[in-house]
This record gives sequence, C-alpha cells and structure tokens, in this order.
Amino acid sequence: MKIFKIALVILTFLVSLAIAPPSWAEQIKLTKSPDYTEITQALDQLLKARQTPEKSGYTSEEIQEKIGQLRWQKYILETANNWARCRNETGQTLAVYAHEPKQSLFPSSETNLYFLGNGKITDDDWNCDGIYLPSGTKVAGLIPDVFQPQELTEPLALKIVPGTQLVVKTNPDTGAIELNVPPSRVFKAGETNWPVPDLALADITAKKPNAPIED
Repeated sequence: MKIFKIALVILTFLVSLAIAPPSWAEQIKLTKSPDYTEITQALDQLLKARQTPEKSGYTSEEIQEKIGQLRWQKYILETANNWARCRNETGQTLAVYAHEPKQSLFPSSETNLYFLGNGKITDDDWNCDGIYLPSGTKVAGLIPDVFQPQELTEPLALKIVPGTQLVVKTNPDTGAIELNVPPSRVFKAGETNWPVPDLALADITAKKPNAPIED
C-alpha cells in the first residue's frame, strides 16, 4: 500500500507537469537583447556627457531628458517577463510591426507590417516591434517639449523596446494619435530595413485586419 501511495504521488506530479509548465521554467531574458546592449551603451555615453554638456552638442536639459528616456527603456527590458504588445484604441485600423520570436528570438529586423483592428491587442506569443503612421497623421509627443499635435509630412515607423505594453489612442478633442509610452526610435523611409511604405490613412482603414491577436 505504501508503494502504491508513492507511485500515485509521482504520477500526480508528472501529470501536473504535463498540464502546466513548471514554475522554474526559464523566463524571457530581454536583457540579452540587442536593444539592451544599445541602450546601456548610449546611457553610459550620456552619463559621461553630462559632465561636459558643452562638448556633446546638447543642452544639460536635453541630456537629462534623454537619460530619463533611456533609463525607462532599460527598466522595461530588465523587469518585463513578456514580449511587447500593442493595443489599438484609435477607433480605426492601426498598422503595426511585429515578428514571431520563435522564428527569430530578438532581431526586430525580421519584422513585417500587419494591420490591427480597433479594440484588439497583439498576441503575447509575438513581439510588437512598433507602429506605422502614414503621412498626414496628427500625433502628439514625438517632439520633446512640444505639446501641440504635429501633422506628419512623411510616413514614420515608431519602434518600441521588447517588453513594452503599448496603448495607442486617439484624443477625442484634438484627433491626434497618442501613445502611453514614447517610442525608443523613430525611422523615416530609408533609415531602417523595416518596410515604411507610402500609404494613405484611407489605405490602412480599408485593409482587412491580419495582425496576430490575443484570442
């Protein structure tokens, strides 16, 4: 009987492993990503430049603001246990960049452009690398210390670091796109190997949503 009880305990333990992953399973290590290395190096350089701002080409205020942004991005990479996700609360279809980490663990160079329906959030098995904004979009917060929405004169790709939980909304008063987290990088066409096509807002709105989403 004692042997039977031991066998039953072992069997129960094995079944629990089959049903749910063990709690000690390795978590996503975003500190091993190229973004973390790049941000850490840039932060070190700015901390040194803060001692002699006149040689950096930036004001003391600009350096301090950039340091704050990099520290926040570094914090996200150090504490996040999940891939970046994008939530669309704009009231219309949103173009997003995403790639499946299983195919390419960290490099966002593998990213493709997808279309995320309103009210949807990208799948947590994918990494949302950022969003695409077409020319003519009104967007707030891209230029430091400029609080008025700016109208884009060319399409832009806005990158976020892995682990970011991005929410994109439309301000009902200004009609401008607003992000809950500032982008880590902003690319124009030709500045990145990401696809940055010349799409109109109407083109995006007409697209059938095809982004991988949370069921």
